[in-house]
Amino acid sequence: MNHVLQAAMVEAGETAESLADQTGVDPKTAARWISPGRVPQPRRRAQVAKLLGRDVADLWPDVLKRREPQWLREWVDWEREAVAVRWFEHCWIPGLLQTEAYARATLAGEALTSVEVNDLVASRIERQAILRRERPPLFVAVIFEAVLYQSAYGDRELMCEQVEHLARCAALPMVQVHIVPKDVGMYPGLGGGFIIAELPSGEHVAHVDSQGPAQIVNQPAPVATLSRRWERIRGEALSRNQSSDLIREAAGSWT
Repeated sequence: MNHVLQAAMVEAGETAESLADQTGVDPKTAARWISPGRVPQPRRRAQVAKLLGRDVADLWPDVLKRREPQWLREWVDWEREAVAVRWFEHCWIPGLLQTEAYARATLAGEALTSVEVNDLVASRIERQAILRRERPPLFVAVIFEAVLYQSAYGDRELMCEQVEHLARCAALPMVQVHIVPKDVGMYPGLGGGFIIAELPSGEHVAHVDSQGPAQIVNQPAPVATLSRRWERIRGEALSRNQSSDLIREAAGSWT
């Protein structure tokens, strides 16, 4: 609970409904601003702070500490709010299931300073907290089998740690990991990875990866296309138990 924001609203005589009316958002959205980890978009933050006669930094001190890139923040906010997350990866372990060393290896060779790499890795690891909170979202990951055997620049210890970590994550009550076998042939996953998050309102939003900047998608038509593609990919994957056996087998191959 954001007690500072709640107290400021009481002091100013404002409610979630009145703030929603003055900032042009849905009352449910405004109500969620009081929840931990829920931060309005920059323009909304400025509006609310002005309405309450406070500084943005007083109401949302964590804003100044955020380490993810600016373009990703909207997605991270949605991810925190989501009741279900479906994540497909053809080339990587999904970010919410990565170890710190593996996350760092995915950034090797990029035009980034050591500080930028540290911030990106820290942000990715911090996002994983949603899987271990008291009421986590349902998290379903589908991963192409070859990812489990893909060397991280020859570091076998790193890959052993990562695949063993994946096996532990797959055993969490609200986490399901499904593996698409290597012999599947041509399938819709060849187009690349993507994530679909279901929000409490029932709305679906998506994150689509690429070699260029990732896309954050919330238009119904493209999200529906990704949802259909997800179902086709999921249909090619092994069951949860079969996938867990395969993950443990892959972990053993790195020892």
